Amino acid sequence: MSGSAPARVIRFFLCGDVMTGRGIDQILPHPCDSTLHEDYVHSARDYVELAEQANGPIPRRAAPAYIWGVALDELRRAQPDARIINLETSITRSEDYADKGINYRMSPENAETLTAAAIDCCALANNHVLDWGTSGLLDTLATLQRLHIRTTGAGRTLAEAGAPAVLDIASKGRALVYAFASTTSGVDLDWAATAKCAGVNLLSDLSDASVSAVCERIARDRKPGDVVIVSIHWGSNWGYAVPNHQRHFARRLIDDVGVSIVHGHSSHHAKGIEVYRDRLILYGCGDFLNDYEGIQGYEEFRGDLVLMYLADIEAGGGNLTALEMVPLRVKKFRLVRPSGADVEFLRQMFARESVGVTVTPTAGRLRASWQTERSRQHGQSGRSR
Repeated sequence: MSGSAPARVIRFFLCGDVMTGRGIDQILPHPCDSTLHEDYVHSARDYVELAEQANGPIPRRAAPAYIWGVALDELRRAQPDARIINLETSITRSEDYADKGINYRMSPENAETLTAAAIDCCALANNHVLDWGTSGLLDTLATLQRLHIRTTGAGRTLAEAGAPAVLDIASKGRALVYAFASTTSGVDLDWAATAKCAGVNLLSDLSDASVSAVCERIARDRKPGDVVIVSIHWGSNWGYAVPNHQRHFARRLIDDVGVSIVHGHSSHHAKGIEVYRDRLILYGCGDFLNDYEGIQGYEEFRGDLVLMYLADIEAGGGNLTALEMVPLRVKKFRLVRPSGADVEFLRQMFARESVGVTVTPTAGRLRASWQTERSRQHGQSGRSR
């Protein structure tokens, strides 16, 4: 998967949680006040020091592109048509912190780091976007609008939070990106947007009634030929198990309204994937950028290993035609190349945890193959990639 995507294919870059607050904010050119309101750590600079104790010196006042490291090389190689992330950080200097133990923010000036990676769309329906109150959310929305980055999943009203980000892909069509936060990821019910109050696009449960409401909304919005992506912040931070209600919810989105990609996140490490009826389900993309270096616990999940997901979707049809995953590692608050053993760890995880997908290592990357719906219906054994 190199060069630009074929004319009738839309190539998407997706990743998990981009947490550019706290320690990462401190190494960028214009950090917020470092004061934290945590039980054991009282300065965001302490997270920088923990990372340095683990892996060596980290530059201060680093250039906005620093944190993306070799991911920028991979983006130049793959040339995706759209770049979508879950931004799990408030962009604000607000001091109106939520009394919840952990609060992520980066300064509006440091948000230039998002343009350094040419991010097109930020999903905001998660459990950190309101860490610094409604004022912090409004600052976040204003900053991303100033940077011409589309948003979905949070807004000044429920209508705004629930509206899709519309990505116009030149000569290929439209993509609609919806974002939802599930209470299963720890999002408080009080964070729900209403007709008059800012907040997130919240799913109070993952019931049949909830998925039916989501499908009805998508059916009203979409036009013929639109590609639809649903980004969901759901589930716990650790563990590979996929609850039945998540699997059922994701498959209903595909069965009922033909969603092309279910973009799941919240887990701090990558989880298994599924190709269902030629549509992609990412149950947990893992973190992509964070300041967790040096923090002990859960090492068996290798949260320092992250993935770039590069998915080719048939323009006008919506089927997945190719999927490549690029393993990287977070080191010194920057994305670097992993070792061969790191790539093998991820390959084994996908082999163990995925459904309907075979993952093969190729030149340090992972390529997925699966039996297409058409070949399955005709009883063929061939596989498509």
